[in-house]
Amino acid sequence: MDAELTALVTAGATALVQQMATDAWSRTRDRVAAFLARRGGADPGALAAELDAARAELAAARRDGDEEAAADVRGEWRLRMRRALQADPEAAAELRALLDELAPARSAPQIGSVSNSFTGVAHHGIVVQAGNIENLSSGGQG
Repeated sequence: MDAELTALVTAGATALVQQMATDAWSRTRDRVAAFLARRGGADPGALAAELDAARAELAAARRDGDEEAAADVRGEWRLRMRRALQADPEAAAELRALLDELAPARSAPQIGSVSNSFTGVAHHGIVVQAGNIENLSSGGQG
């Protein structure tokens, strides 16, 4: 499989796993099940049940802090999407469209002004102010 399709299936599996934790899960599940069923001859209902089971596994893994199990869920669906594209390379366009639907374009960032003042205190650690921070690591202890 070429690099572009590999990146596509990785993005697809990542988006799927991210959607497992959202209110849009049932719609996402049904769309992904239908996509995969058209490529593998499987029953969409059975695939939907497998996706629900994967969602439960992911929730348990996250609750338990088991990053390996969470990665396994993503890896399983990455492999299934890869097989679907190997069986039908023309399905790449449909998967791209599905990904665009699952992760709609973000609105423009809001710009504002903030003023902070620290007085009378010595602070020797990291101070961060932001609207949205994900996966932040300081790399050490402050």
